[in-house]
Amino acid sequence: MGKKKIYKIVFHNDGKVFEVYARSVSQGGLFGFVEVEGLLFGQKSSVVVDPTEESLKHEFDGVGRTYVPLHAVVRIDEVGKQGPAKIHAVDRNGHNVTTLPTPLYTPPKSDS
Repeated sequence: MGKKKIYKIVFHNDGKVFEVYARSVSQGGLFGFVEVEGLLFGQKSSVVVDPTEESLKHEFDGVGRTYVPLHAVVRIDEVGKQGPAKIHAVDRNGHNVTTLPTPLYTPPKSDS
């Protein structure tokens, strides 16, 4: 049997960058969303506890599947092994300008 795939998903949420690992990522049934299923977190037997991973584990507790808006996704990678889930502060390098998300679908202009 082949090795199970693991995906690292990096996305924006509430002014922070989330980095999570999951077993499955797909286009999903909701237009404009990426479906993330089977979230993976570190082993419970670990002696060292990472507070950011614990907060993510608490936030996604009981979630079987989550939908991330397409415009919030920074990157999705298929990786060889799971790493720790993280939350990063957004580094704006002193800039206070944030780009707004662009619409995914714009209806064609009618010739009226």
